[in-house]
Amino acid sequence: MRRHLFLLILIGLIISSCNKESAIATDPDAGEEYLAAEGTTFDASVNAFGNASPLLNSPQLDLFLVGNSFFRDNWVTAPSSTTSRDGLGPMLNALSCGGCHNQDGRGKPPVSSGEEFRDMIVRISIPGGNTDGSPVPDPNYGNQISNNAIPGVKPEASTTVSYQEMAGKYADGTSYSLRNPVYLISQLNYGPLSSGVLTSVRLAQQIPGLGFFEAISESQLLSWADEADANHDGISGKVNYVRDDVNHKLSVGRFGWKANQPSIRQQCAAAFNGDIGITSPLYTVENLTGSQISLYSMLPTGGSPELSQDIYDAVASYCATLAVPARRNWKNPDVIAGKVLFRKLNCQGCHKEKITTEIHPDIPQFSTRTIRPYTDLLLHDM
Repeated sequence: MRRHLFLLILIGLIISSCNKESAIATDPDAGEEYLAAEGTTFDASVNAFGNASPLLNSPQLDLFLVGNSFFRDNWVTAPSSTTSRDGLGPMLNALSCGGCHNQDGRGKPPVSSGEEFRDMIVRISIPGGNTDGSPVPDPNYGNQISNNAIPGVKPEASTTVSYQEMAGKYADGTSYSLRNPVYLISQLNYGPLSSGVLTSVRLAQQIPGLGFFEAISESQLLSWADEADANHDGISGKVNYVRDDVNHKLSVGRFGWKANQPSIRQQCAAAFNGDIGITSPLYTVENLTGSQISLYSMLPTGGSPELSQDIYDAVASYCATLAVPARRNWKNPDVIAGKVLFRKLNCQGCHKEKITTEIHPDIPQFSTRTIRPYTDLLLHDM
């Protein structure tokens, strides 16, 4: 009898707990749809990532529109009558920023085996690293494989992917099949790669909302870091100190796949140089190495630098001020039930649900805003 009573009480507690979670799961957080505070847009069309932040004033919007043009449209070889956007290559991966960040969104990996990379690149380095924390480039190919080039110039190599099917079964017997990508660098045109060269494949990321990350202080990022897991929560994020070529010091990285860029300005300049072959006020030397210098250094250029200061400023501003689309379906009970599980599992330990920005150095409207970015901008060894 006592055992039956105990079971009834236990069942009652479970039902009560489920009812409480159900009550929570039907109650959305106030304002959670505003992922970027007042900088949120409610455009849910295919152009959702391409809007200017509603926080911009008129001069900032003008700069945004200019930056949009030079981000989206193709660059051309020099010399050209289009002097403001010539100087492409000689080595490159894409003809424009938008060539990989289609409609300001994430790129697409190759679908079929043997397909050449389009929205992806291969970063390379030699084991070790420099004293300032930067990677050591390969002497023949630098720090990135250029799989395209302008007419009359050989690309560095071909970069392709093949897929291996991996079959398996879930615990309940249901079958599944996964595709394991195998990346290949072939047709090397400028000598061999270094022995033991390290490779890392990068897919172009979506870019709305990046400007808010620059208003998160370094001290805040350091306060979240716990590399040795001192609090024993199983989370050991760390900051990535990288070379800051704008301010000539080591700074905390917060942009790119591995937090390898400290600022949007540097990210833009590095992408122009490495991905499109365009020099800028920050990186004034063409992306050439070894024998490439003797072969191609005398080719016509689009000026010195090819990306003028005004256009550089406009593109960096554009990348910083793209609006963040609002959260969709935030009132859906299934979505909110998932949020309950998200919190119970402590996913927010890394994927911060709310962050209040501090002072943005260039965009005052991005200061002291509550954003919902679901990231801590740290590196996590998975």
